[in-house]
Amino acid sequence: MSDDPGERAGLPAATVFDALGAEYERAFAGSAAHHASLDLLLERLGPGSRVLDVGSGTGVPTARRLAGARHRVVGVDVSPVMTALAARQVPDAEFRLGDVRELPWEDGEFDAVCVYFSLLQMSRGEQAELLGRLARAVRPGGLLAVATVPVDVAEASAVFMGQPVVVSSFGEEEFTALVAGAGFAVEERRSVLFTPDHPAGAPEPHLFLHGRRV
Repeated sequence: MSDDPGERAGLPAATVFDALGAEYERAFAGSAAHHASLDLLLERLGPGSRVLDVGSGTGVPTARRLAGARHRVVGVDVSPVMTALAARQVPDAEFRLGDVRELPWEDGEFDAVCVYFSLLQMSRGEQAELLGRLARAVRPGGLLAVATVPVDVAEASAVFMGQPVVVSSFGEEEFTALVAGAGFAVEERRSVLFTPDHPAGAPEPHLFLHGRRV
């Protein structure tokens, strides 16, 4: 992810998701695999758990489902438009506007962390560093739910829902190893193909992992 609009051909994440707004929710919130991942997380969370939602977007579906189950959700997103939408749509959760890489977290502050597709505009090094920081922010034995697009690319120019972006990711095995190396024991793994509900939508691979802080 870059905050420099002129870097390569991509726009910063805040600009991309400000432009997309609720359009992103319409395209992706119906993912059955995403909801199945949330089902699994909800089964494992203790009552009233404190959960960090990284890249919380419009709050739907992740924060809405967690808050609806009476968990204490803290969502973080770089997009002012997304953050405002989330606050309106999920009033029982707390949403913060900011870059999760820069916000301070106490060790063991959360019972779980969700990171659904919010790493892709970060460099590979930033992804590894953030996952390590998130592991420290989760209590020992706490939970991780993370999803990405498992393709082997580094700072590649792409177009996402009409917006120019620069993306980085890892293949499935490499990303799983990255999560394990950050301090999470990977307990569940699911790969699916998903087609976003959008005129430019095309089938894309999605990888969902569930882990536990060691």
